[in-house]
Amino acid sequence: MKLRLLLLTGYTTIFFSAAVAQNQKGDVNRAKLMDEHVSELMADRVIKTDITTEKIATLEEILLEEKEDLLFPADGLYGSNWDTRWVDPFKTDRNNSDVTFPDSCQIDCSSFILPIDSNLKVTSKYGPRRRRMHRGIDLKVQVGDTIRAAFSGKVRIRNFERRGYGNYLVIRHPNGLETVYGHLSGFLVDANDIVRAGEPIALGGNTGRSTGSHLHFETRFLGQAIDPTEIIDFENGVPHKDTYVFHNIKINGRKSNIYTSSANPVVYHRVKSGDTLGAIARKYGTTVNELCRLNGLKATSMLRIGQSICCSIEGSASSKTTQEVADNTQKTESTASTKTIKIETASATGSDDSVIYHRIKSGDTLSGIAQKYGISVGKLCELNNINKTTVLKLGRSIRCS
Repeated sequence: MKLRLLLLTGYTTIFFSAAVAQNQKGDVNRAKLMDEHVSELMADRVIKTDITTEKIATLEEILLEEKEDLLFPADGLYGSNWDTRWVDPFKTDRNNSDVTFPDSCQIDCSSFILPIDSNLKVTSKYGPRRRRMHRGIDLKVQVGDTIRAAFSGKVRIRNFERRGYGNYLVIRHPNGLETVYGHLSGFLVDANDIVRAGEPIALGGNTGRSTGSHLHFETRFLGQAIDPTEIIDFENGVPHKDTYVFHNIKINGRKSNIYTSSANPVVYHRVKSGDTLGAIARKYGTTVNELCRLNGLKATSMLRIGQSICCSIEGSASSKTTQEVADNTQKTESTASTKTIKIETASATGSDDSVIYHRIKSGDTLSGIAQKYGISVGKLCELNNINKTTVLKLGRSIRCS
């Protein structure tokens, strides 16, 4: 009996010891697993902390760059020119300025905000108006309506002009544009203030040279007015494109420092000694009336040597772009070829008559053509059913015999 009790006690002791040892081993394994899990969590937290720190640093750099752009908007383009008197900052020294006018420049218009809150109605378009050049568009507003900044930027001018803009603001933007807001009844910002796109800047009004309450809105690039409708779709309140490329127009082969967003070049002529509207019209295949319309001139206006005369403009119903002139030239060539074929056919059937045609070139006149082919101006007019005052268009075929 005693032996049996002794054996039972021994077995129980051995089993209990084994169980304790197993539990201790399990606790060690669990502790190791816990340590590994904690290490992974800590490592993950450190990595996420590093990523967050990088994002914060990048965001701070972006904000700092944006702040600098707003403090010195388009400084690289305007060469630190911060004129506070003239809407065109290069008005008094455009051709002698230290600024290098680029051949082209990309403008980001993606952040545009409509400058008015009311239903948009364009009451006057860009272009010649009553023998004056209207360098912006007029948007209908009531006196006191909120006027907003079209882009983020810095206020360059806050001023009053009795015979023109009335109360007006000029804001320069980091994208290179400047916007003008005229005929205001009150200001909500001061000169040198930084404003954000869509921020209230003024109140609509009827000050200055104005016949009714409206906002006169201009877009300018390096001082030159650009038709706002070339950039902005005002019906839908968004840019036609997010990015525009403005081109430096060449006049007589030289940079004019006049810019256009048109893909097709606008044709200009620099006035030289002896030039007249009639001679310029004949040279570019247009009319004196059209030249007057495009440039806000009268037929009796005196031309200044060095003056730039616009001879065609994209979108004008009565003018021709360079491409259109080329197309018409091709059509005329085709017509002339048809006539030549008819003439040759007539000759083959026994007629001895030979018909001579002259293709109009730049500078041609009826008297010059008549002298070249040994006939009179009257005979030229009779052959071509024209009169002595008819404008000769480039590429036209004139019958000379």
